[in-house]
Amino acid sequence: MPVILAIVLLTLSLQAQTPAPAKDPLGRNDPQDSVFQFLEACHAHNYSKALRFLDLRNMSPAERTKDGPELARQLEDLLDDTPFDIGTLSRDPEGDQSDGLPPNLEHLLTVHIGKDAVELQLRRVELKPGFSVWLVSSESVQMIPNAHKAVTENPFEAKLPQRLVTFEILDTPVWRWIALIIAAPVLWLLSGFLAAGILAVARPLLEAPAFRRPLQACLFSSALLAFMRLAPPASLPRLFVERALGLIFFLGVAWAGAVTVDLLMERWRSSLDPRAQAVRYSVLPLGRQVLKLSIYLIAILSVFSAWGYNISTILAGLGVGGLAVALAAQKTIENLFGGLSVIGDRPVLVGDACRFGDRTGEVMHIGLRSTRIRTPDRTIISIPNGQFSSMALENISGRDKILFQTKLNLRRDTTSEQLSQVVSSIHEILKGHGKIEAGPIPVRFVGVGPYSLDVEVVVYVTTSNYDEFLAIQQELLMKMLQAVEKAGTSLAVPLQEAFAPQRGPNA
Repeated sequence: MPVILAIVLLTLSLQAQTPAPAKDPLGRNDPQDSVFQFLEACHAHNYSKALRFLDLRNMSPAERTKDGPELARQLEDLLDDTPFDIGTLSRDPEGDQSDGLPPNLEHLLTVHIGKDAVELQLRRVELKPGFSVWLVSSESVQMIPNAHKAVTENPFEAKLPQRLVTFEILDTPVWRWIALIIAAPVLWLLSGFLAAGILAVARPLLEAPAFRRPLQACLFSSALLAFMRLAPPASLPRLFVERALGLIFFLGVAWAGAVTVDLLMERWRSSLDPRAQAVRYSVLPLGRQVLKLSIYLIAILSVFSAWGYNISTILAGLGVGGLAVALAAQKTIENLFGGLSVIGDRPVLVGDACRFGDRTGEVMHIGLRSTRIRTPDRTIISIPNGQFSSMALENISGRDKILFQTKLNLRRDTTSEQLSQVVSSIHEILKGHGKIEAGPIPVRFVGVGPYSLDVEVVVYVTTSNYDEFLAIQQELLMKMLQAVEKAGTSLAVPLQEAFAPQRGPNA
């Protein structure tokens, strides 16, 4: 255990010693961050800062001061008023290596002007040795004025009051926010009706109305995302709205998966042995929660991955955190796996009488941490499952029949004829009892003792109910004593008792 801890600490120290690449104060280290910071500067109307995200090295200082802010504003219009998705840009400082472009180029936007297509790109520019940033390429900067011609007034906007078009919230005309606010509840209701219709058609396969809300959430997020094509917000708010809708969609899928888990677990629970309470009340709830949590975790990690985040770092953090928890809770984990072993192996069930170690009792509850057993003294023992699972457990209630074994010590003066009669009578008693399972020789004369002739009886009573066994045992013993008396003999008395000296009252 200390070795594992040392390895973890060494790994963390090595990671801490690894030098991080130089960070650009303007946030131009990767394509997505560069465009994000550019749009933030534009939306703050700080175009003197925004032009620093453009590669203007081919322009003179005077041209940069004069034309740079206008080029930044035009590029802002292009990104805000065209179907541009900032989430498609790479978050890797090296850029997207699988897009078919040279390593130092990244696709930004394609603008269609008539039949012509204008391609705008980002370029990784080395400002000084060892320090590179992503800028809108100088070639693309020259094409911005021509591409800006594609930004025209929406015919629908031309019919609206100019106040609704010119007044902006988060750089988005207010009419678009009004349209989205009105569309959201309408699409939610329509999604609910559509979900109900789909479930009605698929009812033979999906019998649970619990699927309606998850399906409604998925349909709603997809419909509102499609509606946003008609009234798109500006790039930055559009990014957050699209991410929120994507999160709703994935959580809706995860919700449907959780409902499926609930249905499957409920069917499994209803098919279990009623005595398997440990599985009903311990394993199934735990397994259900673990599966549902895993589904939601996978959904959330998928969302983060789609947003461009490196989920391997998150998984590594979860792994280190899980190892730390495991080191701090060894006994708890030992008892947990011990409980799963007892529940999975099922050596005993709730209600079974069992022998564990040198004690016996009735199993009252099998939990994930401990097992509770009621002893013959009516006390309850709680045994940690890590210890209980390692014991030799004898399930007394698991027997299908109970052994009846006794030895009759007849007097030494019993004649052979009387002995034969006793053996024959007992044999007939056993043979005539419907609950007795006798072997080939259930009654046998086994020996001559110092003061008795010994007759042994060994049979099985075909019952698993111990109270019923005790009643049958009593009945058999009474009939055997009667058979001994009928044969004219009796049970022997030990010699030391028979010939013990008589002591007087004053002895």
